[in-house]
Amino acid sequence: MTPILAAISLHSPWALALVALVPPALWIAGRRRRAAAHPLLPTVARMPRLARSARQRLMWMPPVLRAAALVLLAVAIARPREGLGHVQTSTDAVAVQVVIDRSGSMRYEMEIDGQLRSRLEVVKRVLKDFLTGNGRDLPGRASDLIGLVTFAKFAETACPLVRDPKAVSDLAQALEPAMQNIEDGTAIGDGLSLAAARLHTAEQEMKSRFDASDPDQVRIKSKIIILLTDGEQNAGEKLPDEAAAIAKDWGIRVYTIGIGAGAYAYETVRDPFFGERRVRVPSTVNEESLRSIAETTGGKYFRAQDGEALRAIYREIDQLEKTTVRTVEYTDYAEEFRPWALGAASLVLLEGVLSGLWLRRTA
Repeated sequence: MTPILAAISLHSPWALALVALVPPALWIAGRRRRAAAHPLLPTVARMPRLARSARQRLMWMPPVLRAAALVLLAVAIARPREGLGHVQTSTDAVAVQVVIDRSGSMRYEMEIDGQLRSRLEVVKRVLKDFLTGNGRDLPGRASDLIGLVTFAKFAETACPLVRDPKAVSDLAQALEPAMQNIEDGTAIGDGLSLAAARLHTAEQEMKSRFDASDPDQVRIKSKIIILLTDGEQNAGEKLPDEAAAIAKDWGIRVYTIGIGAGAYAYETVRDPFFGERRVRVPSTVNEESLRSIAETTGGKYFRAQDGEALRAIYREIDQLEKTTVRTVEYTDYAEEFRPWALGAASLVLLEGVLSGLWLRRTA
Protein backbone atom coordinates (compact mmCIF):
# COMPACT_ATOMS: atom_id res chain seq x y z
CA MET A 1 0.00 0.00 0.00
CA THR A 2 1.50 3.30 -1.11
CA PRO A 3 0.56 6.62 0.60
CA ILE A 4 0.01 9.65 -1.60
CA LEU A 5 -0.26 13.37 -0.88
CA ALA A 6 -2.16 14.47 2.24
CA ALA A 7 -4.55 17.43 1.86
CA ILE A 8 -7.03 19.50 3.89
CA SER A 9 -10.63 19.48 2.67
CA LEU A 10 -14.05 20.57 3.97
CA HIS A 11 -16.86 18.08 4.39
CA SER A 12 -19.59 20.79 4.41
CA PRO A 13 -18.15 23.89 2.75
CA TRP A 14 -21.61 25.52 2.58
CA ALA A 15 -21.31 26.27 6.32
CA LEU A 16 -18.76 28.97 5.53
CA ALA A 17 -21.69 31.10 4.33
CA LEU A 18 -22.30 31.86 8.00
CA VAL A 19 -19.21 34.08 7.89
CA ALA A 20 -21.24 36.50 5.77
CA LEU A 21 -23.28 37.31 8.92
CA VAL A 22 -20.23 38.75 10.68
CA PRO A 23 -20.03 42.21 9.02
CA PRO A 24 -23.77 43.02 9.57
CA ALA A 25 -23.47 41.85 13.18
CA LEU A 26 -20.49 44.13 13.80
CA TRP A 27 -22.23 47.07 12.12
CA ILE A 28 -25.40 46.65 14.22
CA ALA A 29 -23.38 46.27 17.40
CA GLY A 30 -21.42 49.44 16.59
CA ARG A 31 -24.56 51.48 16.02
CA ARG A 32 -26.03 50.34 19.33
CA ARG A 33 -22.86 51.16 21.17
CA ARG A 34 -22.66 54.67 19.70
CA ALA A 35 -26.33 55.34 20.42
CA ALA A 36 -25.98 54.20 24.01
CA ALA A 37 -22.86 56.32 24.56
CA HIS A 38 -24.45 59.62 23.25
CA PRO A 39 -25.46 61.80 26.26
CA LEU A 40 -28.78 63.64 25.87
CA LEU A 41 -27.61 67.04 27.19
CA PRO A 42 -28.54 70.35 25.53
CA THR A 43 -25.16 71.84 26.36
CA VAL A 44 -23.06 68.96 25.05
CA ALA A 45 -21.43 71.14 22.38
CA ARG A 46 -20.05 73.43 25.08
CA MET A 47 -18.84 70.68 27.41
CA PRO A 48 -15.12 70.15 27.46
CA ARG A 49 -13.93 66.89 25.84
CA LEU A 50 -13.70 64.33 28.62
CA ALA A 51 -10.97 61.65 28.70
CA ARG A 52 -12.21 58.14 27.95
CA SER A 53 -11.67 55.46 30.57
CA ALA A 54 -10.01 52.10 29.86
CA ARG A 55 -13.42 50.45 30.17
CA GLN A 56 -14.88 52.74 27.54
CA ARG A 57 -12.00 52.12 25.18
CA LEU A 58 -12.57 48.35 25.39
CA MET A 59 -16.32 48.32 24.88
CA TRP A 60 -15.72 47.10 21.29
CA MET A 61 -14.40 43.76 22.53
CA PRO A 62 -17.66 41.81 23.21
CA PRO A 63 -19.11 42.20 19.70
CA VAL A 64 -15.73 41.46 18.10
CA LEU A 65 -15.37 38.34 20.25
CA ARG A 66 -18.87 37.25 19.23
CA ALA A 67 -17.98 37.82 15.56
CA ALA A 68 -14.73 35.86 15.87
CA ALA A 69 -16.60 33.05 17.62
CA LEU A 70 -19.08 32.98 14.74
CA VAL A 71 -16.23 32.66 12.21
CA LEU A 72 -14.64 29.80 14.14
CA LEU A 73 -18.01 28.11 14.55
CA ALA A 74 -18.67 28.34 10.82
CA VAL A 75 -15.31 26.69 10.09
CA ALA A 76 -16.04 23.96 12.67
CA ILE A 77 -19.46 23.25 11.10
CA ALA A 78 -17.77 23.01 7.68
CA ARG A 79 -15.74 20.13 9.20
CA PRO A 80 -12.16 20.59 8.02
CA ARG A 81 -10.39 17.26 7.72
CA GLU A 82 -7.00 16.02 6.64
CA GLY A 83 -7.09 13.33 3.98
CA LEU A 84 -4.24 10.91 3.43
CA GLY A 85 -4.64 9.04 0.15
CA HIS A 86 -3.51 5.45 -0.34
CA VAL A 87 -3.02 3.29 -3.40
CA GLN A 88 -3.58 -0.44 -3.01
CA THR A 89 -2.53 -2.75 -5.84
CA SER A 90 -3.50 -6.35 -6.41
CA THR A 91 -1.96 -8.42 -9.18
CA ASP A 92 -3.23 -11.53 -10.90
CA ALA A 93 0.18 -12.63 -12.11
CA VAL A 94 1.36 -15.28 -14.54
CA ALA A 95 3.85 -17.74 -13.06
CA VAL A 96 6.42 -18.45 -15.77
CA GLN A 97 9.11 -21.11 -15.78
CA VAL A 98 11.62 -20.60 -18.59
CA VAL A 99 13.34 -23.90 -19.47
CA ILE A 100 16.51 -23.51 -21.54
CA ASP A 101 18.45 -26.22 -23.31
CA ARG A 102 22.18 -25.69 -22.85
CA SER A 103 23.41 -28.86 -24.54
CA GLY A 104 26.55 -28.70 -26.66
CA SER A 105 24.62 -28.12 -29.86
CA MET A 106 23.50 -24.74 -28.50
CA ARG A 107 27.01 -23.58 -29.51
CA TYR A 108 25.92 -23.66 -33.15
CA GLU A 109 25.33 -20.26 -34.68
CA MET A 110 22.16 -18.62 -35.89
CA GLU A 111 21.39 -15.12 -37.09
CA ILE A 112 20.20 -12.23 -34.96
CA ASP A 113 20.18 -8.56 -35.97
CA GLY A 114 22.30 -9.31 -39.03
CA GLN A 115 24.98 -11.12 -37.04
CA LEU A 116 25.78 -14.76 -36.35
CA ARG A 117 25.77 -15.71 -32.70
CA SER A 118 25.52 -18.99 -30.85
CA ARG A 119 22.02 -20.33 -30.38
CA LEU A 120 22.37 -19.98 -26.63
CA GLU A 121 23.51 -16.36 -26.99
CA VAL A 122 20.47 -15.60 -29.16
CA VAL A 123 18.16 -17.26 -26.63
CA LYS A 124 19.67 -15.24 -23.78
CA ARG A 125 19.51 -11.94 -25.68
CA VAL A 126 15.86 -12.29 -26.65
CA LEU A 127 14.90 -13.63 -23.21
CA LYS A 128 16.29 -10.43 -21.67
CA ASP A 129 14.02 -8.36 -23.93
CA PHE A 130 11.02 -10.53 -23.00
CA LEU A 131 11.62 -10.26 -19.25
CA THR A 132 12.79 -6.65 -18.86
CA GLY A 133 11.37 -5.03 -22.01
CA ASN A 134 13.05 -3.59 -25.06
CA GLY A 135 11.27 -0.22 -25.22
CA ARG A 136 9.41 -1.19 -28.39
CA ASP A 137 7.24 -4.26 -28.79
CA LEU A 138 8.13 -6.18 -25.62
CA PRO A 139 7.03 -4.36 -22.44
CA GLY A 140 8.63 -6.79 -19.98
CA ARG A 141 7.06 -8.98 -17.31
CA ALA A 142 7.60 -6.83 -14.22
CA SER A 143 4.50 -8.08 -12.37
CA ASP A 144 4.98 -11.80 -12.94
CA LEU A 145 6.66 -14.59 -11.04
CA ILE A 146 9.58 -15.84 -13.11
CA GLY A 147 11.74 -18.92 -12.60
CA LEU A 148 14.57 -20.46 -14.63
CA VAL A 149 15.38 -24.14 -15.21
CA THR A 150 18.20 -25.35 -17.44
CA PHE A 151 19.05 -28.78 -18.73
CA ALA A 152 21.68 -30.65 -20.66
CA LYS A 153 22.41 -34.18 -19.45
CA PHE A 154 20.85 -33.18 -16.14
CA ALA A 155 18.17 -30.63 -15.22
CA GLU A 156 18.71 -28.02 -12.54
CA THR A 157 16.99 -24.97 -11.08
CA ALA A 158 18.96 -21.85 -11.97
CA CYS A 159 16.51 -19.49 -10.23
CA PRO A 160 13.37 -20.11 -8.15
CA LEU A 161 10.19 -18.17 -8.82
CA VAL A 162 10.81 -14.48 -8.06
CA ARG A 163 9.18 -11.13 -8.84
CA ASP A 164 12.42 -9.79 -10.25
CA PRO A 165 12.72 -10.30 -14.01
CA LYS A 166 16.08 -8.52 -14.13
CA ALA A 167 17.58 -10.97 -11.64
CA VAL A 168 16.36 -13.91 -13.71
CA SER A 169 17.72 -12.31 -16.88
CA ASP A 170 21.10 -11.68 -15.25
CA LEU A 171 21.33 -15.33 -14.19
CA ALA A 172 20.39 -16.44 -17.69
CA GLN A 173 23.19 -14.30 -19.20
CA ALA A 174 25.72 -16.34 -17.24
CA LEU A 175 24.66 -19.66 -18.83
CA GLU A 176 27.19 -21.52 -20.97
CA PRO A 177 26.78 -24.59 -23.18
CA ALA A 178 27.50 -27.91 -21.50
CA MET A 179 31.00 -29.35 -21.60
CA GLN A 180 31.27 -32.12 -24.18
CA ASN A 181 31.47 -35.73 -22.95
CA ILE A 182 30.99 -34.61 -19.32
CA GLU A 183 27.57 -33.04 -18.91
CA ASP A 184 26.40 -32.93 -22.50
CA GLY A 185 23.04 -34.37 -23.42
CA THR A 186 19.41 -33.35 -23.91
CA ALA A 187 17.16 -34.31 -21.00
CA ILE A 188 14.00 -32.55 -22.18
CA GLY A 189 11.68 -34.64 -20.01
CA ASP A 190 13.67 -33.99 -16.83
CA GLY A 191 13.82 -30.24 -17.48
CA LEU A 192 10.10 -30.08 -18.16
CA SER A 193 9.10 -32.14 -15.12
CA LEU A 194 11.36 -30.10 -12.81
CA ALA A 195 9.81 -26.85 -14.06
CA ALA A 196 6.31 -28.31 -13.64
CA ALA A 197 7.10 -29.34 -10.05
CA ARG A 198 8.33 -25.82 -9.29
CA LEU A 199 5.11 -24.32 -10.62
CA HIS A 200 2.96 -26.86 -8.81
CA THR A 201 4.28 -25.58 -5.48
CA ALA A 202 4.31 -21.93 -6.58
CA GLU A 203 1.56 -20.78 -4.20
CA GLN A 204 3.31 -22.31 -1.18
CA GLU A 205 6.67 -20.84 -2.21
CA MET A 206 5.13 -17.42 -2.72
CA LYS A 207 3.43 -17.40 0.70
CA SER A 208 6.68 -18.34 2.41
CA ARG A 209 8.69 -15.72 0.51
CA PHE A 210 6.32 -12.74 0.69
CA ASP A 211 4.79 -11.10 3.75
CA ALA A 212 1.18 -12.31 4.06
CA SER A 213 0.18 -8.96 5.60
CA ASP A 214 1.35 -7.05 2.53
CA PRO A 215 -1.74 -5.33 1.09
CA ASP A 216 -0.19 -5.39 -2.38
CA GLN A 217 -1.50 -8.87 -3.00
CA VAL A 218 -0.20 -11.20 -5.70
CA ARG A 219 -2.34 -14.08 -6.92
CA ILE A 220 -1.31 -16.60 -9.54
CA LYS A 221 -3.61 -16.27 -12.52
CA SER A 222 -2.04 -18.99 -14.66
CA LYS A 223 1.05 -21.18 -14.81
CA ILE A 224 3.07 -21.61 -17.97
CA ILE A 225 6.35 -23.14 -19.10
CA ILE A 226 8.37 -21.80 -22.03
CA LEU A 227 10.59 -24.65 -23.20
CA LEU A 228 13.43 -23.87 -25.64
CA THR A 229 15.47 -26.67 -27.19
CA ASP A 230 17.39 -27.37 -30.38
CA GLY A 231 17.45 -31.17 -30.16
CA GLU A 232 15.63 -34.29 -29.08
CA GLN A 233 15.59 -36.37 -25.95
CA ASN A 234 18.73 -38.47 -25.50
CA ALA A 235 19.30 -38.33 -21.74
CA GLY A 236 17.43 -38.18 -18.45
CA GLU A 237 14.86 -40.32 -16.68
CA LYS A 238 11.53 -38.73 -17.65
CA LEU A 239 10.24 -38.98 -21.19
CA PRO A 240 8.87 -35.73 -22.65
CA ASP A 241 5.34 -37.17 -23.01
CA GLU A 242 5.37 -38.29 -19.36
CA ALA A 243 6.43 -34.82 -18.23
CA ALA A 244 3.73 -33.26 -20.43
CA ALA A 245 1.08 -35.47 -18.82
CA ILE A 246 2.23 -34.31 -15.37
CA ALA A 247 2.06 -30.66 -16.43
CA LYS A 248 -1.44 -31.19 -17.82
CA ASP A 249 -2.64 -32.76 -14.56
CA TRP A 250 -1.33 -29.73 -12.66
CA GLY A 251 -2.99 -27.22 -14.98
CA ILE A 252 0.25 -25.98 -16.52
CA ARG A 253 0.38 -24.78 -20.12
CA VAL A 254 3.59 -25.46 -22.05
CA TYR A 255 4.83 -23.36 -24.97
CA THR A 256 7.56 -25.24 -26.83
CA ILE A 257 10.07 -23.52 -29.10
CA GLY A 258 12.26 -25.40 -31.55
CA ILE A 259 15.50 -23.41 -31.82
CA GLY A 260 16.78 -23.59 -35.38
CA ALA A 261 13.96 -25.90 -36.46
CA GLY A 262 13.61 -26.10 -40.24
CA ALA A 263 16.87 -24.24 -40.84
CA TYR A 264 20.57 -24.93 -41.00
CA ALA A 265 22.93 -23.84 -38.25
CA TYR A 266 26.61 -23.09 -38.62
CA GLU A 267 29.56 -24.58 -36.77
CA THR A 268 33.21 -23.58 -36.90
CA VAL A 269 35.47 -26.61 -37.29
CA ARG A 270 39.25 -27.00 -37.52
CA ASP A 271 40.38 -29.02 -40.49
CA PRO A 272 44.04 -30.23 -40.59
CA PHE A 273 44.17 -29.58 -44.32
CA PHE A 274 41.99 -26.49 -44.81
CA GLY A 275 42.33 -24.90 -41.38
CA GLU A 276 39.36 -23.28 -39.62
CA ARG A 277 36.17 -23.26 -41.63
CA ARG A 278 32.43 -22.98 -41.15
CA VAL A 279 30.11 -25.84 -42.00
CA ARG A 280 26.35 -26.07 -42.11
CA VAL A 281 24.68 -28.28 -39.53
CA PRO A 282 21.15 -29.62 -40.13
CA SER A 283 18.48 -29.18 -37.48
CA THR A 284 17.92 -32.08 -35.08
CA VAL A 285 14.84 -30.64 -33.37
CA ASN A 286 12.19 -33.29 -32.74
CA GLU A 287 9.27 -31.12 -33.79
CA GLU A 288 6.76 -33.93 -33.44
CA SER A 289 7.65 -34.39 -29.77
CA LEU A 290 7.56 -30.63 -29.04
CA ARG A 291 4.24 -30.28 -30.82
CA SER A 292 2.82 -33.18 -28.80
CA ILE A 293 3.94 -31.57 -25.52
CA ALA A 294 2.26 -28.28 -26.44
CA GLU A 295 -0.98 -29.86 -27.61
CA THR A 296 -1.22 -32.10 -24.52
CA THR A 297 -1.00 -29.13 -22.17
CA GLY A 298 -3.06 -26.63 -24.15
CA GLY A 299 -0.03 -24.63 -25.24
CA LYS A 300 1.48 -24.03 -28.66
CA TYR A 301 4.56 -25.09 -30.60
CA PHE A 302 6.74 -22.49 -32.38
CA ARG A 303 9.66 -22.59 -34.78
CA ALA A 304 12.51 -20.14 -34.14
CA GLN A 305 14.76 -20.16 -37.19
CA ASP A 306 16.56 -16.95 -36.20
CA GLY A 307 16.58 -14.22 -33.59
CA GLU A 308 13.79 -12.17 -35.15
CA ALA A 309 11.51 -15.20 -35.31
CA LEU A 310 12.20 -15.82 -31.61
CA ARG A 311 11.25 -12.21 -30.79
CA ALA A 312 7.99 -12.67 -32.70
CA ILE A 313 7.27 -15.82 -30.68
CA TYR A 314 7.77 -13.97 -27.41
CA ARG A 315 5.51 -11.18 -28.63
CA GLU A 316 2.76 -13.72 -29.27
CA ILE A 317 3.23 -15.38 -25.88
CA ASP A 318 3.20 -11.92 -24.30
CA GLN A 319 -0.23 -11.31 -25.85
CA LEU A 320 -1.56 -14.75 -24.93
CA GLU A 321 -0.50 -14.56 -21.29
CA LYS A 322 -1.68 -11.24 -19.92
CA THR A 323 -1.16 -10.12 -16.34
CA THR A 324 -3.97 -8.18 -14.64
CA VAL A 325 -3.02 -5.36 -12.26
CA ARG A 326 -5.85 -3.65 -10.36
CA THR A 327 -5.26 -0.36 -8.55
CA VAL A 328 -7.65 0.99 -5.92
CA GLU A 329 -7.25 4.54 -4.57
CA TYR A 330 -8.89 5.52 -1.28
CA THR A 331 -8.49 8.19 1.37
CA ASP A 332 -8.35 8.08 5.16
CA TYR A 333 -9.67 11.23 6.89
CA ALA A 334 -8.66 12.73 10.22
CA GLU A 335 -11.31 15.17 11.53
CA GLU A 336 -9.88 18.60 12.39
CA PHE A 337 -13.05 20.48 13.49
CA ARG A 338 -12.48 20.11 17.26
CA PRO A 339 -9.87 22.89 17.65
CA TRP A 340 -12.14 25.29 15.77
CA ALA A 341 -15.17 24.39 17.88
CA LEU A 342 -13.19 24.71 21.10
CA GLY A 343 -11.87 28.08 19.96
CA ALA A 344 -15.41 29.31 19.24
CA ALA A 345 -16.63 28.10 22.66
CA SER A 346 -13.69 29.79 24.38
CA LEU A 347 -14.43 33.15 22.70
CA VAL A 348 -18.13 32.93 23.59
CA LEU A 349 -17.22 32.20 27.20
CA LEU A 350 -14.76 35.11 27.30
CA GLU A 351 -17.31 37.45 25.75
CA GLY A 352 -19.90 36.37 28.31
CA VAL A 353 -17.55 36.99 31.22
CA LEU A 354 -16.50 40.43 29.98
CA SER A 355 -20.05 41.50 29.13
CA GLY A 356 -21.39 40.31 32.47
CA LEU A 357 -18.68 41.85 34.62
CA TRP A 358 -16.14 44.51 33.71
CA LEU A 359 -17.66 45.59 30.37
CA ARG A 360 -21.28 45.29 31.43
CA ARG A 361 -23.55 48.01 30.07
CA THR A 362 -25.81 49.82 32.51
CA ALA A 363 -28.06 51.41 29.91
